[in-house]
Amino acid sequence: MRELVRDLHRANPTIYWIDLLLSAALGWASFGAAVILRPFSRPMVIAATIASLSLYRALCFMHELSHQHRRTLPKFESIWNLLAGYPLLMPSFVYVGVHNDHHKTSTYGTSEDPEYLPFARSSRMTTVFALESVLIPAILLTRFLILAPIGFISRRFEKWLVVHASSLTMNIHYRRVVSAGLLNRVRWHSAGILLMWTIVMALILDGLLPWRVLAIWFAVCAAASFVNTLRTLGAHAYESSGEPLDRTGQLLDSIDTPGNFWTELWAPVGLRYHALHHYFPGIPYHHLPEAYRRFVSTLPISATYTRMSSPGLPHSLRSLYRKGLRPWK
Repeated sequence: MRELVRDLHRANPTIYWIDLLLSAALGWASFGAAVILRPFSRPMVIAATIASLSLYRALCFMHELSHQHRRTLPKFESIWNLLAGYPLLMPSFVYVGVHNDHHKTSTYGTSEDPEYLPFARSSRMTTVFALESVLIPAILLTRFLILAPIGFISRRFEKWLVVHASSLTMNIHYRRVVSAGLLNRVRWHSAGILLMWTIVMALILDGLLPWRVLAIWFAVCAAASFVNTLRTLGAHAYESSGEPLDRTGQLLDSIDTPGNFWTELWAPVGLRYHALHHYFPGIPYHHLPEAYRRFVSTLPISATYTRMSSPGLPHSLRSLYRKGLRPWK
């Protein structure tokens, strides 16, 4: 398998930049249209839907930020934060430095994995996790616009925020290791977010922007969060016993959903090839379709590898939910 994809590990910065800029431009243009158009009209709903999917795609580049070296994509993280991370209250520090613990063979599927819960053991857990995702925007508003300023005043509270509330994670027991560099990074990014949002709020208070900007922002973010949660639930079998898994074990516990064009809408930026990504996390997203094609067309690899493929997200979600209905020892 390694020989088949040896030539696919080099990222193409041009593809990254064009994709990010187009996604962000379409997303924010559609967001602006949703604000201007008559509330709840069909054009407004269409614009908000396009904004949600486009900004969701732009946001998903944070996944690539955690796997591609900064020398490969200079300035990309900074621009990404300005276009997506800050306005959507998802700065890069909540994922970069955290997501790698989801890939480590020593932590994947364990209590120290930030992105893993035993959903295969509980259909109730799966349902609650999906439904509560629409509340994420409210949590982010509280974290970055209310608690962050308190952290600037109290260093002790700031450290608590870094440990307990500065990671994009589904595992509430995950604890981040604090360092001076991380504290400084969180501080500067939080200040950047407050500056951007202070300007927006000043424009709203002056009447230069309508108040419905906030309502549409919440709706767009909630929709993106819900789609991402469904994608996450469809990305793994979630059958780990809690013991560490090697690369092969991660591959077998993960799911590819190659699908058709619409699959790219809910699993953008290579996320539909999740099993493949766990075995070769360094392959850039734009090479994953070719890597997948090579594996499924090569015997005897294809005979085993295609077992990790799902025909679609509804199939994966139904399978996960049904597993959670069975009694587990």
